[in-house]
Amino acid sequence: MRNSSVQKNIDWITVILYLLLVMAGWINIYSTSLPNVDNTVFDFNQIYGRQLIFIITCLPLIILILAIDTKFYEKYALIFYIIGLLSILGLFVFGKSVKGQTNWYQFGGFGLQPSEFVKTSTALLLAKYLSDNQGSLKTLKEQITAFLIIGIPTLLILKNDTGSAMLFASLIFVLFREGLPSWYLWTIFITILLFICSLILKPFIILSLIVLISLIHYFFNKKINRNPFIYLILVLVMSGFSLSVDYVYDKVLEPHQKDRINVLIGEDVNLQAEGYNLNQSKIAIGSGGWFGTGFLQGTQTKGGFVPEQHTDYIFTTVGEEWGFVGSSVVILLFLCLFFRLLYLCEKQKKRFNRVYGYCVVSFLFIHFAFNITMLVGLFPTIGVPLPFFSYGGSSLIAFTLLLFIFLKLDANRINEW
Repeated sequence: MRNSSVQKNIDWITVILYLLLVMAGWINIYSTSLPNVDNTVFDFNQIYGRQLIFIITCLPLIILILAIDTKFYEKYALIFYIIGLLSILGLFVFGKSVKGQTNWYQFGGFGLQPSEFVKTSTALLLAKYLSDNQGSLKTLKEQITAFLIIGIPTLLILKNDTGSAMLFASLIFVLFREGLPSWYLWTIFITILLFICSLILKPFIILSLIVLISLIHYFFNKKINRNPFIYLILVLVMSGFSLSVDYVYDKVLEPHQKDRINVLIGEDVNLQAEGYNLNQSKIAIGSGGWFGTGFLQGTQTKGGFVPEQHTDYIFTTVGEEWGFVGSSVVILLFLCLFFRLLYLCEKQKKRFNRVYGYCVVSFLFIHFAFNITMLVGLFPTIGVPLPFFSYGGSSLIAFTLLLFIFLKLDANRINEW
């Protein structure tokens, strides 16, 4: 039935997963707040009280998103994108510096981080461009335009917030789904791997491996045109990149960025300085065992040993108080959400809806993956919140906006030809 109610067709499985994650996040934020008997659940002077305000704020926002016609999001995608860019530029003049990063607007006792909302506007414009263009990203012009849509906000955010800027790279998976040649992904993967290996291994070993692997690929890969001149250029480029890594590391990267890389590659670090956060995180998660210490019973949490535990390190509370089993449940909820969204993406009739949906999954997954892996030392600490879980109004409201726009688009699918 073409005029079927959009609200009736909302995907309630996704809504339930969203609510479960939000409430589980609030419970763990409550635990990290170290509440005492004199505090109530509605004490808005505490971080759990303020998070409750943010959660309540999301309810009318969700109603508004579902009430707006779906064509609105597509029609004004460029306007939203421009507003997002202006909000980032405004930080250079009106932004408030927090821990050395000027990525917040301050309004009384509340802050607003525009980079969280720019994810939605970038996703909308990318979806509009790919749907209007109807191309398959095979031409250089299409690829450059798509990369510019992603790259402009990335570069603007990079100045103030390296961690948030890195997250936009996840949209490469969306482009790959829509026809971007696979060699882009391989190039990114090899570049990252080569950078890390060049920091760990001696130059002679790296150069020898580059030559050896290139020769093996040349003689055994019969699926591509084996032009020796192309292979020679690739070897020279990779060798030059590898030899430049030390210079970039020493002269380009900031001290805190080098500290994070040192932690990642296992270099000797000061556990009372740059290695402190990761060390305390591992202790907290490890102390939980199989079933955890119990709600409000975490010694690391109660002792306040883990910095920023209510924001970027919120999952350490899960690990300590709910143990391996509780952590697995939370991870399973996230995985169910991701797979459900992927399922909905592939059911979309319009390319705009599908592309936007994949943008949503990419942003949510990259936040999840970076946040969890940085807590156990598999990824550098870059200050990434856990979606719907970490404390913060900007992140919760922005993720809610990002998700429910897609749910609105999906709910309207039955009304589309």
